[in-house]
Amino acid sequence: MKAKNTICLWYDHDAEGAARFYAETFPDSQVGAIFRAPSDFPGGKEGDVLTVEFTVCGIPCFGLNGGDFFKQSEAFSFQIATDDQEETDRYWDAIVGNGGEESACGWCKDRWGLSWQITPRALTDALAKGGDVAKRAFAAMMEMGKIDIAKIEAAVQGERP
Repeated sequence: MKAKNTICLWYDHDAEGAARFYAETFPDSQVGAIFRAPSDFPGGKEGDVLTVEFTVCGIPCFGLNGGDFFKQSEAFSFQIATDDQEETDRYWDAIVGNGGEESACGWCKDRWGLSWQITPRALTDALAKGGDVAKRAFAAMMEMGKIDIAKIEAAVQGERP
């Protein structure tokens, strides 16, 4: 059965490449059906890949090759929860190392312009505690690109890195 709600992501022309990268990078991810355009369309020709069905960490997605009319923005991002520094590094490095770019506070952008938050559970757990613990964890996070769990844990304990 197909999902009732699917995230539709707009790509210039490489939805299939993006879907394949996500499927190779993240668990519980795969590429599904690929549909080709039955005729020419704005941004493409008959026979070009028009749409790609895929999942990212179990979330159903639909990639649309719509041309360069619209761009991705930070208003939408995937947030990937990680369990340790190794997993955090693996996802961050995969995205940034595949033509992406680093940003701040655990955010990065893939080469297709889609934003990702690579967020260790240690950070979200610290923020959920509230009070001074959350303030210290938040202050530490604000100085980071990729999240450094050891620095978050030190901040939670009240230590200066």
